[in-house]
Amino acid sequence: MKKTVRDIEVKGKKALVRCDFNVPMQDGKITDDIRITSALPTIKYLIENGARVILMSHMGRPKGEAKMEYTLKPVAERLAELLGQEVIFSSVPEVVNQQVIDTAASLKDGQVMLLENVRFRGEETKNEAGFAKELAQLGDLFVNDAFGTAHRAHCSTAGVADYLPAVSGFLIEKEVKFLGDALENPERPFVAIMGGAKVGDKIPVIENLLKKVDTLIIGGGMSYTFFKAMGLEIGTSILDEESIELAGELLKKAEAAGVNMILPTDVVCAKEFDNNSEKLTCERTEIPADRMGMDIGPKTIERIRGELSKAKTVVWNGPMGVFEMPNFAEGTKQVGAALAESDAATIIGGGDSAAAVEQFGYADKMTHISTGGGASLEFLEGKVLPGIAVLEEKE
Repeated sequence: MKKTVRDIEVKGKKALVRCDFNVPMQDGKITDDIRITSALPTIKYLIENGARVILMSHMGRPKGEAKMEYTLKPVAERLAELLGQEVIFSSVPEVVNQQVIDTAASLKDGQVMLLENVRFRGEETKNEAGFAKELAQLGDLFVNDAFGTAHRAHCSTAGVADYLPAVSGFLIEKEVKFLGDALENPERPFVAIMGGAKVGDKIPVIENLLKKVDTLIIGGGMSYTFFKAMGLEIGTSILDEESIELAGELLKKAEAAGVNMILPTDVVCAKEFDNNSEKLTCERTEIPADRMGMDIGPKTIERIRGELSKAKTVVWNGPMGVFEMPNFAEGTKQVGAALAESDAATIIGGGDSAAAVEQFGYADKMTHISTGGGASLEFLEGKVLPGIAVLEEKE
């Protein structure tokens, strides 16, 4: 178990906190602030317990340059509204200089400041010691609460822990608890649902899950690569050509492990990748040469619903079809509805699955929605995440 902010004395200490404020923006306005609200429990705890709070985050991919469309100023303004107190924004493009050091040193207990985008510095993503030291000199202790970037070994996620005592915030604590319990100590039956387009990205995850789950449901674009491995024709459906052989091996591994592996039996096809393209529902063995699979069909939905009604733990990562298009969203929507009705522990693995349950209004019915798509995938794969590995263990 990793130490959290509860396990150390924070009063009067400068707490350097890595958050994930990589929020979507449009015309200079934040369009979704869930990543900011997810960080509030840790920030409020530090304020209430008399810490001097110095927040840092990245936004977008400025590639080591101070591109002001990626400034964190709108985040500082939104955070001030949510906290009901001033957030001192450090608008210094080089992130740390003497002015920033002086501001951090002059903070009083309970005050909050936010640094400029750490990726304005090229050293950040290379985890160069010089920049990690610059950041570390601002604080007395390091709190990592950015699960979304915990799989990256960067200066602000891992490097600073070489110079400061390092603990987790409440968001990382929650992520590790839910994802860790699902993998190591699930209530059974344990069902995993994997969707999305590329099989290649998810093969290591599927391999790890095959050692742990009772049932594995495959949907979305990746199912057509499995169909190809089974010798079926897939028309113009998306295909991860490099992974056909691997998909075939996974089918054999599932059988050998005694895992119930469910692939779609019927699919909804279209001629074009377009919401208005005419729909055709057909068996997986009868996909026409001039059509592409866009969603799972009604028989598959029923089968998945039946499986989920028996489950006690479910992990879901990746949509069942092109859920952004209303005409091809039914499979994803129905999986979300089945999980919303379920009394199982339901864990949504970030990314598109999180966006889907939000879009369909099921978010508050899920046990846990991960804030990190890539990080949750690597966690499910069984990898050690650098931003978590550096945190101190409880005695």
